[in-house]
Amino acid sequence: MSSKTILVVLDGLNYQVAHDCMGYLTGLIEHQRATLYKIQSELPSMSRPLYECLLTGISPVNSGIVNNDIVRLSNQDSIFSLATSQGKTTAAAAYHWVSELYNIAPYHATRDRFTNSKQLNIQHGCFYHWDHYPDEALFLDAEHLRRTHQPDFLLIHPMNIDDIGHKFGLDSRQYRNSARTADIILSNYIDDWVNDGYQVLITSDHGMNNDLSHGGNLPEERDVPLFVIGERFTHQADNIQIKQTDICGVLCQLLSLKHNKTYPQELLVL
Repeated sequence: MSSKTILVVLDGLNYQVAHDCMGYLTGLIEHQRATLYKIQSELPSMSRPLYECLLTGISPVNSGIVNNDIVRLSNQDSIFSLATSQGKTTAAAAYHWVSELYNIAPYHATRDRFTNSKQLNIQHGCFYHWDHYPDEALFLDAEHLRRTHQPDFLLIHPMNIDDIGHKFGLDSRQYRNSARTADIILSNYIDDWVNDGYQVLITSDHGMNNDLSHGGNLPEERDVPLFVIGERFTHQADNIQIKQTDICGVLCQLLSLKHNKTYPQELLVL
């Protein structure tokens, strides 16, 4: 059974802030339409290494993408390469580092900001290179890709929570309110996605600390949420251990791809 799937990566979102501030998603949980899990990011708790981790299932120390300044294509099997090689359609509205990992490196905005090519791992893309690019605009970009191309797999990756965290820190009203804003934006789309047959995962790459940064081993830097929405999930709230390296395997299972990625079987309805 193959299901179209959307992965939303809310960059820089700490688990506790997600738990406390995202009222719409929590409402779905209270009405048994979603489940929230706490997962721990791999190390270093930095963006580009963890994009690679989420999308390939390989930890940074094994992938070689160990800091944000390594600009090269991934040399691992990713959800994008596996999907395209097996006849699926892929799309992403994401920060330009994702384009550099899976399409073309280095990124040139005039060439790579908008992509449509069956030869690329991310066949349909809308990429951005400003950390303050509005989340609202990014979700509109993603919805355009979804409605236009009906991708089997869609990555949506907004940056405002991380950007605000770097400016004001974890324990700030600005950071908490940026999470609330993302929650409101999601409330405008999730019903349409589910009604169109998509399974939805919402997570983050890493959290945030009060030094206006991340990268280390503090719980506030490593603990991130995973919300799952859809009929393909068991929605067992307890006794399921999910690693960040499992996310790619979960996506592969939902898309019925042949793969060798790890995933927790108890998370999914087989």
